[in-house]
Amino acid sequence: MKAILVSQTGGPEVLHLQDRPLPVSTDLEVLIRVHASGINRADLLMRQGRYGINSQPPAEPLGLEIAGVVEQVGAEVTRWKIGDRVCALIRNGGYAEYALADARHCLPIPTGLSFEEAACLPETIMTVWSNVFQRMHLKVGENFLVHGGTSGIGVTAIQLAKAFGAQAFATAGSDEKCQFCETLGAVKCVNYKTQDFVEELKSFGIDVILDYVGGDYTPKNIRLLRPDGRLCFIASLGGAQTQFNILEVMSKRLTITGSMLAPRDGDFKAALAAEVEKHVWPLIETGQYKPILYKTFPLEEAAAAHRLMESSEHIGKIVLVTT
Repeated sequence: MKAILVSQTGGPEVLHLQDRPLPVSTDLEVLIRVHASGINRADLLMRQGRYGINSQPPAEPLGLEIAGVVEQVGAEVTRWKIGDRVCALIRNGGYAEYALADARHCLPIPTGLSFEEAACLPETIMTVWSNVFQRMHLKVGENFLVHGGTSGIGVTAIQLAKAFGAQAFATAGSDEKCQFCETLGAVKCVNYKTQDFVEELKSFGIDVILDYVGGDYTPKNIRLLRPDGRLCFIASLGGAQTQFNILEVMSKRLTITGSMLAPRDGDFKAALAAEVEKHVWPLIETGQYKPILYKTFPLEEAAAAHRLMESSEHIGKIVLVTT
């Protein structure tokens, strides 16, 4: 099969199309003929050797979420059969013609969605559900802020926050992107390049913040949060080091947390997939949530897809497709 491998840590130019053996499934896995694979910021960080503490290029193809058709079924798999259309969260290997998935981490492709649209769903929705609703317990009527509102995570978080009764706010890097966030349901989106998001949003007050910037955003987030507010990091694109006033955290009784989805164990991801199917999949079926697909690239153009993501020009998800 064809797959995209990382030759060494570095820029998009280190991504190369190579021939690889077909993966061999275990009793608990399914082999999926991949039609589409979502690209995520974590893929870029892995390519650069900046994801977690690992500084080595990944030995397996990149790619954390896929959509396709089940080709083989492990002996102990009961839910899926050959020919089923599924999307899945996987540990790695999505940038390929075939990939293995734990059967418990697969979800049925919702009615009416293409493979490309379905490949936008698993990683982003599971990340948002795990952090916003499980970890930070966003409640009906609370004010929620997501930085990077037009990223794959951002467009997902805005829609889900609104669907579950919270008021969504966002930041983005252009007026056009801010307008898009507001059409998705954000009460207000702040252009961080021309405005101070703390000044623009302090009159509303924020209860929950999902942040992948870190760095000097951290003390600003803390100032913006209401008492008993919660701040969660899912990346640190603006810097992993920061300074803030501990007394402000204490006086407001703030909770500061963070997580990485990729390293979590199979049982955690299985429980998370089940919750997402129960709570979010019905919203897709009724049109309350929709994947935002920005652009697709052929598998062999993975480097161009990574360059587009690094430019931050996109609104929504970038997806690789196999032919």
